[in-house]
Amino acid sequence: MKIYNTMSRKKEELIPQNPAEVSIYACGPTVYSYFHIGNARPFIVFDTLRRYLEYRGYKVRFVQNFTDIDDKMIRRANEEGVSVKELGDRFIREYYQDADALGVERASVNPRATEHIGDIIALVEKLIEKGHAYAASNGDVYFSVRSYPPYGKLSGRNIDDLESGARVDPSEHKRDPLDFALWKAAKPDEPAWDSPWGMGRPGWHIECSAMSMSILGESFDIHCGGQDLIFPHHENEIAQSEAATGKPFARYWMHNGYINIDNVKMSKSLGNVFTVRELAERFDLEAIRLFMLGVHYRNPINFSFELIEQAQVALDRLRTARERLRDALTVETSTEQDEAFIASLEGYHARFDAAMDDDMNTADALGVLFEYARACNSFVTVTRSKKAVEASIALLNTLLGVLGLLTSEKQEEIPEEALRLLSERVQARKEKNYKRADEIRDLLKSMGFAVEDTAQGPKLKKI
Repeated sequence: MKIYNTMSRKKEELIPQNPAEVSIYACGPTVYSYFHIGNARPFIVFDTLRRYLEYRGYKVRFVQNFTDIDDKMIRRANEEGVSVKELGDRFIREYYQDADALGVERASVNPRATEHIGDIIALVEKLIEKGHAYAASNGDVYFSVRSYPPYGKLSGRNIDDLESGARVDPSEHKRDPLDFALWKAAKPDEPAWDSPWGMGRPGWHIECSAMSMSILGESFDIHCGGQDLIFPHHENEIAQSEAATGKPFARYWMHNGYINIDNVKMSKSLGNVFTVRELAERFDLEAIRLFMLGVHYRNPINFSFELIEQAQVALDRLRTARERLRDALTVETSTEQDEAFIASLEGYHARFDAAMDDDMNTADALGVLFEYARACNSFVTVTRSKKAVEASIALLNTLLGVLGLLTSEKQEEIPEEALRLLSERVQARKEKNYKRADEIRDLLKSMGFAVEDTAQGPKLKKI
């Protein structure tokens, strides 16, 4: 498999440190609110990366953190009159609810920043000892950016061109405006922990370095997140981590592209930010997942309700294809046509893998999947061998599983009474007793089932 490494700006073959295992750190949410559609993209994209690597036979150690202490959390907790921990606990639960609905698997570990205060303090102490950080007179501790000459290698920024501005926090306590906070001195009514520099709390950047290295080691395989994190967050992570250890931090850096809303950049000031919880009231969230995977993860993506509705139709096509395979009429004997179709499965499988091996090109992989679904629909218009149908279902489920689509759906359990009524309706129609057939249809509808006529005969579908 080849992936695009932001650090080298080219596709590279993925060669993990451990041939049998891939270690991944993904930047997770700050848990002060429901996560929005922009947050959802990296959750879906890198969940798919993990699924594909596991499908390819790797054991994956997937770490995604929760930032559970920062200015936004403190501000909202104060507004609601609750503790920061209570706020964090609540929105971690809400995160899991929405992520589960998007088909995002639980991480191997979900560390919380507040659970790693000791690791953070130890890392800051190490940086001070090595001359890469300094304690200011007010109790803050800053990383000295100019003490790390490679600074800017991920984002391609020249340290001499960087100036104090919107993305660089100025402070009279800094030696250089480029320096960034590792530890922040306590303010009144804020959560704080004891440290060698007095009561305080960690800066945002140091949290991810401490958490990732404490779980995955000083060097690991893949660090990923949204494109907006390249600078300054990931740039600062690299600087403080490599300055402390003298070792490469992450071997590969993967970043997903931005989301626009109706061709306009998503922005709270424009009021075009939608939470996943809001979208769940209107759409099947698996349609959101399919929509996200329909564009290569590094490309920008345009979000609109119309496009999600189209994705819902596409998702239903995949669902219908699987239902038709499950409902196909089968016999034990296998014909030449059955064997030929079984042989064709390898080609679809290989093309799907080739797309995913090329920097996780889910757009092309979905193209193969839909082509295969159409072939399956045509294949089962007549009676087929049980062997061919089972092989077709197995491949469809495998490919769907890699993309995290329709993975939680099980074949509907149809009550015996509903099946009895369906059989009675079939007989009524044979006898041209259409009045009774219509009555039975209405009865089934009241039970939550619609009658759908197929090439294999009428069947019940949950409504």
